[in-house]
Amino acid sequence: MELPFGKYSTSPQRTPSIFILLVLAVVVLGLIPLYHPFNWYPTGLIIRNPSEIPPTYHAEVKEAETCDIFSGKWVWNPDAPYYTNMTCSEIHEHQNCIKYGRPDSDYLKWRWKPNGCELPIFNPFQFLDIVRNKSLAVIGDSVGRNQMQSLICLLSRVEYPVDISDNPDQSFKKYKYTTYNFTLAMYWSPFLVSTKEADADGPCHTGLYNLYLDEADEKWTTQIEGYDYIILNAGHWFARCSVYYENNQRVGCRYCGIPNVTELPLPYAYQRAFRTTLKAINNLDNFKGAAILRTFAPSHYEGGEWNKGGDCTRTRPYRSNETALEGQSLEQYRIQVEEFKVAEKEGKMKGKKFRLLDTTQAMLLRPDGHPSKYGHWPNENVVNDCVHWCLPGPIDSWADFLFHMFKMEGTRSLEEKLQ
Repeated sequence: MELPFGKYSTSPQRTPSIFILLVLAVVVLGLIPLYHPFNWYPTGLIIRNPSEIPPTYHAEVKEAETCDIFSGKWVWNPDAPYYTNMTCSEIHEHQNCIKYGRPDSDYLKWRWKPNGCELPIFNPFQFLDIVRNKSLAVIGDSVGRNQMQSLICLLSRVEYPVDISDNPDQSFKKYKYTTYNFTLAMYWSPFLVSTKEADADGPCHTGLYNLYLDEADEKWTTQIEGYDYIILNAGHWFARCSVYYENNQRVGCRYCGIPNVTELPLPYAYQRAFRTTLKAINNLDNFKGAAILRTFAPSHYEGGEWNKGGDCTRTRPYRSNETALEGQSLEQYRIQVEEFKVAEKEGKMKGKKFRLLDTTQAMLLRPDGHPSKYGHWPNENVVNDCVHWCLPGPIDSWADFLFHMFKMEGTRSLEEKLQ
């Protein structure tokens, strides 16, 4: 059987047609790159396989083991952002600041620079190589979900994951990067401990919750044993009206309005919740992964509280001498670090791995990175959001931290094998 182009290729009468086809092919091939999705990103990110990664991506942090990557400042980065709301479909509506008309864009153009060393920009190709055949679970509240969606958007330059969620609740999501056999999951647990909603409204009109401060939430403790990495976070939900229980006995509350119940400060519940959470990990015999505690990211309400007209309208980062961690945010951060150190010490005796993802200082300096009123349409009756982070935005820097930490984790594992 003869193919059509084989028959015509020997016919002298068809030479002009071949010439025309060749011209059209050249024109089409010349136009294709204009519509290639990689052209939506900065030139330096157009990388089609890991061996083509430019030298800047291979830069290691100077004296990585001794340099504190979490202490530093924000410096201008003209190459950012590395995705937009047009190239990533995973952005939560309330963090889609570009879609909802945020007029400024400088908040997108900063990267975190540690004091005394360099922190390489997140490289999605290298990251996926590092986590090949591994799994990561993010456990906590909506800021944790914010982080997971940031990571998915940054990785979208290489691959989009397949949704393999086995839970109809959208608060529990599981994705698979099939090329790399990498699983990424989100487990919703805003208090990390066992919780029951006692009243959907309550005296604070944001719900009344019963918190069992000595019982870790089984929604995540029963699921994580097979994960290589977990990231734990909790913070802002502890400001809600809650009733506290220990040993199944009511011990106090926060703004619960129940007669004859002792009013306890927020740090009381916060410290006990983290103590219970980290102790639960140390008691999970079959969990062999690395437990990463992500520290508190402060909100930036000015001119009032979140429900009293407070807003965040700044358009540039703070310098380190322009603000300081204080009040409730400082207390929550102190508790996290304190409980982390206790758990880490105990964990070493059990062969457990605890790591600290200390985002607090970096995010304290980013009052410009929140959605404010640009997470909804102007006619919607929604409070200004100065808790979550625009996507793209400052929260993308958490992937830089994570990228470095995972590389260091690989170095530690290799050293352990060689010993």
